Amino acid sequence: MPLRNRDGTAVDAVPFFVVTAMVALVCFSFGPIYAIAIGLDGPAVFGLPTVTCVATVGVAYYRLVHTARPEIRGEIPAEQRIRGLFYAAIVGAAVLVALSLPLLVR
Repeated sequence: MPLRNRDGTAVDAVPFFVVTAMVALVCFSFGPIYAIAIGLDGPAVFGLPTVTCVATVGVAYYRLVHTARPEIRGEIPAEQRIRGLFYAAIVGAAVLVALSLPLLVR
């Protein structure tokens, strides 16, 4: 069953599933350790990453499925794609460094 946008048009599900998998991996690999590092305990250790993951998946669904418009999709020039990948790699590395800081500072 294909995912459909708000107009009922079928939308490619792969970008949504990739973003969802990456969000789950980051939330549940860094989330509990980060929560313990800032002093949380009990259900909050897994509750906070779960809430974060669900909220981010909801935003990804809204952005990549609900409001997607496949009819205006076109070819993106190679220079623009490479630039986007470069910026995404920089942002991803910065996020991982920022998430690691509480584990390094005691």
